[in-house]
This record gives sequence, structure tokens and C-alpha cells, in this order.
Amino acid sequence: LKPRSTAHFRPPPPAMAAAGIVRRSLLRLATTRAAPRLAAPVPALLPFPRLAAPALVARGYVTVAKYTRDDVLVQLDAFHAEVLSTNWADYLNLVYSVPFWEAELDKLTTIVQPYLHEPAMGDKFAKVQEMMDVLYQCEDVRDHLNELAELCTRASGFMGTGYAAEEKVENLDEHAKLCGDVYDKLLSR
Repeated sequence: LKPRSTAHFRPPPPAMAAAGIVRRSLLRLATTRAAPRLAAPVPALLPFPRLAAPALVARGYVTVAKYTRDDVLVQLDAFHAEVLSTNWADYLNLVYSVPFWEAELDKLTTIVQPYLHEPAMGDKFAKVQEMMDVLYQCEDVRDHLNELAELCTRASGFMGTGYAAEEKVENLDEHAKLCGDVYDKLLSR
């Protein structure tokens, strides 16, 4: 037997590794001289379907649960109240909460679909979507202000000693005016 070249070999993802090991061992058993020959390959065993890597698989929200109009309205109201009543300036709270809110919003988007044609339900869902848009815009402004603050502290150097100091931000007044304009625009929404 000739040794195989491994230059083209790339290790499979973990989900595919188990299926590949079984497939290779069955193929090896079917093709080695010492093993008894199979008359024909077993179609159910040999061509294992390739499994997708778990990190690349997007899992959608599928349900057979039916929600009544009242159930959907209660969930929309509860979600709206929870997000709106949270302190949007608390960065750590948002870091912990926003991923769960996004998952809940995906679920709500699915279950509200049969009732979107109704004016009350459509308006309520539109308010929820607008609230989330405003939350993301507020996060963007807050992140910009945090970046400015970080740049200002780096301008004084390592521990305020001047060592490895970076350039100062010269147009802080312009940034403050722009942030104020965005704030006024967000308040008008």
C-alpha cells in the first residue's frame, strides 16, 4: 500500500469528525484485502450525509404554538414596558439584557404576524420596533461619547505621566454640539 499524502487534508469540524471516522472505517473494511468483500455497498451506511458545522448553522424560530390576540397583546405590552422602563444609561445592564430582548423581539415578530392587519396590534408593534430603533441609536451615541472619553484619557499618556501619550482631540466642542443635536432629535421621537 502506498502512503497517502496529507498535504491536501484539512481536519473536519467536530460534528463531522464522528461521521467521517465511521465512514472511513467502513470503507477501509470494505476495501482491505483481509476483510471479506461486500457484494455491493450498503447505501444506508456508506454515503453518510455531511453534517454542517454547528457554528455555521442558523437556527430559526419555528413553533406550532398558537397565540390568541390577547396573549400576543399581553406579551407585546410586557416587552414594551420592560425595555422602556430599563435604565438605558446603565451599560452593564444593557450588555446583559439586550441579547435576551433581541431573542424575545424575534419571537414576538413571529407571533404577531397573524394580527398585524389590525390597527391596534399594528400600531403597538410599530411602537415596539421604533423603541428598539431609538435604543440602538442611544447606544450608538453613548458608545461615541465613551470613545471620546477614552481618547481624551489616552492624550495624557500612561497613568497621566505623559509617557506614550496620543494626540489630543481638538474638536470636542463640535462633538458635544453634534451629540446635543442627536439628543434633541431622539427626544422628538
